Amino acid sequence: MRVAVIGAGIVGVTTAFELAADGHAVTVFERRGSVAEETSFANAGVVAPGYVTPWAAPGMPAKVLRHLLSRHAPVRLARPMAPGQWSWMWRWWRACRAPVFAANRARMHRLARYSQQRLAHLSHDLKLEHERAQGYLVLLRTANELAGARGSLKLLAELGVPFHLVDAAQARRIEPGLFADTPLHAAVHLPQDEVGNCRQFAHLMRAQAQQRGAVFRFQRDVLAITPGGAPTVRHRAIHTADAAQEDTFDAVVVCAALGSRELLKPLGLRLPLAPVHGYSITAPLRQLEGFPHLGPQAAVMDEKFKVAISRLGARVRVAGSAELGGRLDHLDEGALATLHKVLDDWYPGCAQLAQVQRWKGARPMLPDGPPVLGPSGAPGVWLNLGHGSSGWALSCGSARVLADQIGARTPDIDVAGLDVGRLFGRQAGH
Repeated sequence: MRVAVIGAGIVGVTTAFELAADGHAVTVFERRGSVAEETSFANAGVVAPGYVTPWAAPGMPAKVLRHLLSRHAPVRLARPMAPGQWSWMWRWWRACRAPVFAANRARMHRLARYSQQRLAHLSHDLKLEHERAQGYLVLLRTANELAGARGSLKLLAELGVPFHLVDAAQARRIEPGLFADTPLHAAVHLPQDEVGNCRQFAHLMRAQAQQRGAVFRFQRDVLAITPGGAPTVRHRAIHTADAAQEDTFDAVVVCAALGSRELLKPLGLRLPLAPVHGYSITAPLRQLEGFPHLGPQAAVMDEKFKVAISRLGARVRVAGSAELGGRLDHLDEGALATLHKVLDDWYPGCAQLAQVQRWKGARPMLPDGPPVLGPSGAPGVWLNLGHGSSGWALSCGSARVLADQIGARTPDIDVAGLDVGRLFGRQAGH
């Protein structure tokens, strides 16, 4: 089949690869000049299925309210609020009920575990090097934090996630660069989880997709999709006076993150997608003789501030914050100050901060947590979007599931509850 993929973030690129590997003639439309230029550009890079969980969880509304009063809040409200943000927050609040959370967490974990396996398979078989490092350590500063984490540990055990609860001394042996003067009570070690360079992987997968015949059209702004037995894609080259063109395909896959909302509205599909902004800073690691353990060996998460510190080759990346509202082009200095504080708490002096890269990305989040995969309900139009802050951790599995669905094959995992119908209390169809 001739298949169009709209969007070339990590989800779009992996989708293009899987479809091309299946023998489809794939064309990718991307409004930027290359792959992974937006939300996939500078994320934390952590792949930890046990910690891929809905933001809509029991007790979260109260936690968010408490955080708003904190100087180094992991959750922030900013102005202006995005269109539909209050409606989105109402739906999010309703999804925080325990039974809804339990179902959505199981769905996300199932997809995340499958995605991790698919990522490992592709990396091995295609010999892809993407600054990968093994291991993930969740740092608990105090006994109260450990007590608060007991519920999460119970869920990890129920899901069969391999982990070890270790004391401070064991944690420092796993990550010998941790600063000795910063209080540390305990840590959760997940030895099978990992960190990797999402953007680098996206470029590698683009090359693999192109080797299999996929065509990437960059600087192309998709204006509309016309569904039907042979759906059309109306697009125009950005920054040119070219008239809009239309191409016809057998199927169209929408992976355009937040841009999907406007594309899908004319099809009668109003997805409750909202931007939840995240921040990161990235800098080269110092190379000092006699100090072999500057920076993390793999990835650590500060549970108090919800900030991840990742090693990406010779660089360190610090990522975190969840900002509701605000503008993508406005960097909140308070959010960035929190990233610097956490890095200085655990790895002071490890980075060449004179060369720091600051970044803000808009995560396309659905209020209940899981992405939507499969038919949109409009003929010939398929969806692979709404991955929120877990796009990297879910991308490879989501792409394989979507390719199987388009190929009329049964996916390797149960995809119940991942269809768009769950958002509207109905079943989606072709």
